[in-house]
Amino acid sequence: MREDVEFLSGGVTLRGWLYRPEQHVDSVPLVVMTHGFAGVKEWVAPFAEVFSAAGLACLVYDHPGFGTSDGAPRFEVDPAAQIEGYRDAVTYAQTLDGIDTDRIGIWGTSYAGAHVLVVAATDRRVRAVVSQVPLTNGWATFGRLVPSIMLPTVHQAIAADRSARAAGEPHQTIKAASDDPTELVAMPGAEVYEWLMANGPQVPTWRNEVTLSSVDKFQGYAPEAFVRRVSPTPLLMVIAEGDTLTPSDIALQSYSDALEPKQLELVPGGHFSVYGDRFDQASSSARDFLLAKLTDR
Repeated sequence: MREDVEFLSGGVTLRGWLYRPEQHVDSVPLVVMTHGFAGVKEWVAPFAEVFSAAGLACLVYDHPGFGTSDGAPRFEVDPAAQIEGYRDAVTYAQTLDGIDTDRIGIWGTSYAGAHVLVVAATDRRVRAVVSQVPLTNGWATFGRLVPSIMLPTVHQAIAADRSARAAGEPHQTIKAASDDPTELVAMPGAEVYEWLMANGPQVPTWRNEVTLSSVDKFQGYAPEAFVRRVSPTPLLMVIAEGDTLTPSDIALQSYSDALEPKQLELVPGGHFSVYGDRFDQASSSARDFLLAKLTDR
């Protein structure tokens, strides 16, 4: 029960899939879902399948510049544009036949786990939010990923890229991840490189590539300013105990800062465990939460 769909956001066509539950009812809740930093929708589709099997419709799509969606420059991770994409997806979902416009939830993972906090805090059409292995504090996380000794090099590269683009050059791109610890990448570390290499090449539209300006935008992103504003929308945070990419201690502090109503699901393992050996726990906890908040179950 999956169909191709597309909608506009900021003048850009975003493409994805609409999952409808097999058991037909007149009006069903819907969950808007998308991928994290340098990802593609195929990586979150298994979660949509779990939610759809339980009776929820799901709208899964690629961010601007990624996967099958339009958008230039390609592989630009722009938090502002991605947040607007979520909100425009909610608007689009409300136009669909058979969707209960008053029962729409949002789900995001990793970098998009930050976006859903911002969206839920600013868009009261959202009735429930799931933030999985989320980035919750931009600068604190940036500081963990980029050692202070490397900051001058990163800032020099960002400045040079800005000057080149002002002179008419295209956006400089860098690898999303690498097995070379000396290489300038967006997401350093062996864990992220190994996971991307094991899962990325399976998707034809995926590239191990982001713009350097994506890193610039990352260092200025502050989702922590919105955490307390999510309330009174119900919030579930799914946090991996051994997460070093979106560090678990930072996420747990953000969960502590959030106001009620809120729920916490702690998952053993690292950042990518929610897509692998802890998928059942992560997906079922989100499914049960969304069912409880968007339906009578």
